[in-house]
Amino acid sequence: MTKKHSSDIKIQVTLDENKIPEKLNWTAQDGGVAEEEAKAIFMSFWDHKKKESLRIDLWTKDMPLDEMKIFFHQTLSAMADTFERATNDDKMSATMRDFCDYFAEKLELKKK
Repeated sequence: MTKKHSSDIKIQVTLDENKIPEKLNWTAQDGGVAEEEAKAIFMSFWDHKKKESLRIDLWTKDMPLDEMKIFFHQTLSAMADTFERATNDDKMSATMRDFCDYFAEKLELKKK
């Protein structure tokens, strides 16, 4: 019988008096991450019974706008890669990457 392993990912959110995130830290011991600071987190869970996504979108009040735009771009690009690995749908993955390029162009994120 194979021994099963369990792994925890911990997210700690420090809130101000108005319950606005001031600080985000995460720990994933199996990944060698301990109390790492983050300025934003996007996380999705799939509820297979309801057939819908459940999300946690958090960012600290001092997250710079220019970094948020980069974060969105990198997240969208990573989603295209993940979509391709999960579905083997090369055409839609390429379409998603085209949108990411358009997104970066419109936000002037591409290095000149």
